[in-house]
Amino acid sequence: FLYENNYIKPITDKLDEMGIRHTCFYNVAPDPNIACAKEGAKLMREFRPDVIIALGGGSAMDAGKIMWVLYEHPEVDFMDMAMRFMDIRKRVYTFPKMGEKAYFIAVPTSAGTGSEVTPFAVITDETTGVKYPLADFNITPDVAIVDPDLAETMPKKLVAHTGMDAITHAIEAYVSTANCDYTDPLALHAIEMIKNDLVDSYNGDMSKRDSMHNAQCLAGMAFSNALLGIVHSMAHKTGAAYSGGHIVHGCANAMYLPKVIKFNSKNPEADKRYSEIAAFLGLEPTTDALIAHINEMNKQLDIPTCIRDYEGGIIDEKEFMDKLPQVAELAVGDACTGSNPRPITPAEMEKLLKCCFYDEEVNF
Repeated sequence: FLYENNYIKPITDKLDEMGIRHTCFYNVAPDPNIACAKEGAKLMREFRPDVIIALGGGSAMDAGKIMWVLYEHPEVDFMDMAMRFMDIRKRVYTFPKMGEKAYFIAVPTSAGTGSEVTPFAVITDETTGVKYPLADFNITPDVAIVDPDLAETMPKKLVAHTGMDAITHAIEAYVSTANCDYTDPLALHAIEMIKNDLVDSYNGDMSKRDSMHNAQCLAGMAFSNALLGIVHSMAHKTGAAYSGGHIVHGCANAMYLPKVIKFNSKNPEADKRYSEIAAFLGLEPTTDALIAHINEMNKQLDIPTCIRDYEGGIIDEKEFMDKLPQVAELAVGDACTGSNPRPITPAEMEKLLKCCFYDEEVNF
């Protein structure tokens, strides 16, 4: 599944040279939906591949994972797969066994999602606009090819958004209720690399862009096992909720992360963990220092501070407020909420989302 067209010809030429029969699917939107996944799976069933290659950003890889499931198990019910759980290892729904028809190879071309090493895929129900994060270790790719050269053609805005997605993965993994001795080193090292490399990568330093490609993969390895938190819950449920346009996932994470850190810091253990991150980065060892650092990174990456200012104000204030109770309830019900270090109610989620819309201080 080849999303960025400029990467296709060298690969298809090599496959032709080797005498390997192949076909390509291009119709993957930046926020892939269920209809797209079904379309790709239909092509798979017609072609019957032994190997699936998902080449592109997180959208291409996530869509490819869902297509892989629908190819191998066309009988599965999407909403069953999307069922919320408290622990990925202890689920009511038994995910179908994968790999019986095809191997799955993921090749990232953007430096942010980590989808090439994760058991997650985010897909949108185009009929409701709701994003669902699917999670099961069965959909972890068999092979990940992390080639830094592929990230060098990213436009600046994509560098910024995917980079802040990666640091959100690492920070949420470090403070998650499922963190452990195996995930902490990956998360901390990824955070340090991103601190040192993201802004320079954004400004055109290709050696730093290469380094960011590795950092985002390390962050992906961390959250694959430690899971995430409500920054992602909020980004999932606000991403496609409004008629004015989608809020790009990485940008949503960047805007919400400082507010969520402040909210979570009311939990003493979370406050301690955030302070540890700050100390590891050579900052004053406090949560507020970490928040200030993230705000400064956002500023240097030209990322807005709040939803109201996103893309010149494309999210209508009235529509946001009208949908706030529903979006808040969906965010609390998101699969990522269960591993957040501080529990949150729908009423608190409404207040937090309002703070993210208006750039108000979080003091509850």
